[in-house]
Amino acid sequence: MQAHTIKQEALDAIQQLPDDANTEEMMYRLYVLENIRRGQQDAAKGDSQTAEEMLQDIQTW
Repeated sequence: MQAHTIKQEALDAIQQLPDDANTEEMMYRLYVLENIRRGQQDAAKGDSQTAEEMLQDIQTW
């Protein structure tokens, strides 16, 4: 089984949208997918925070 490329993931995401989706909806879907991908990469590298750490950071604002 071959891993999906970023391009293929983008095409799959766009194909799942309804036929009447506009450009803004397509761009938003790609934006969300990219941010998920980046988060997964950060988590794999151990470069992320737990929910508890995030709440502590927020409380210092």
